[in-house]
Amino acid sequence: MATTSTHPGLGELVGERREAAAVEARTVTAYAAEGVGTFLLVFFICGILSVANAAGGLQLDLAGLGLLHALILGVLVYALGASSGAHFNPAVTLGMLAIRQIRPRDAAAYIVFQLVGGVLAALLVLLLFHHVGAAANYGAPAVHANVIPGASPWLGLIAEAIGTFMLMWAVMAMAVNPHAEKAFAGLIIGGALGLAVMIVGPATGAGLNPARWLGPALVSGSFPDFLIYIVGPIAGALAAALGYRALVLER
Repeated sequence: MATTSTHPGLGELVGERREAAAVEARTVTAYAAEGVGTFLLVFFICGILSVANAAGGLQLDLAGLGLLHALILGVLVYALGASSGAHFNPAVTLGMLAIRQIRPRDAAAYIVFQLVGGVLAALLVLLLFHHVGAAANYGAPAVHANVIPGASPWLGLIAEAIGTFMLMWAVMAMAVNPHAEKAFAGLIIGGALGLAVMIVGPATGAGLNPARWLGPALVSGSFPDFLIYIVGPIAGALAAALGYRALVLER
């Protein structure tokens, strides 16, 4: 007759340890890929926003802005996804950490490299587009009172959370779901960001990423309602990661 353990919770503890051991350890190469990817993401987004209003510059409508975000993130997912998983966003990394898809030490390193990459990108935008970029705060997002009633920070936070939820849900579907068609990852994840930007952009500037907010905020010296662009994306990413695991992966 098979024996059973009398230690309460021992099986669950062993399972958790095995699950933690199964998470792949990241390397310095992965950390660098996150820094480079975030640098490129922030540079191209904030660069185009900085020059869009210049005389003779490219005039972007809402669809064009969404397409810009979709293209740059899609390209980066295909280019660097094999190296690091292509987070390029501290909120995404925290979402992955919440469902044990990354180790805490690696998550911390990812976030540091992402933030540094975002700041360096904004400094380059400042250097290249110093005069024309000032009018757009070098791409720093802000809540727009003509869209958000009374420029409410709470409504802005909700908008940022919903936009990041959309992005993280696509990340879960394409990068975490074992049955996903990985070949379409860049298209779907980039498209999710583009769609979120088209909806949320007129309201908050569509930060949807603390690293994308921090760089231009530092170089422009503009920090209004900074919690919107930190708490909102993190809350949205955590809700998407935990929700997708409960509704899809565990079933």
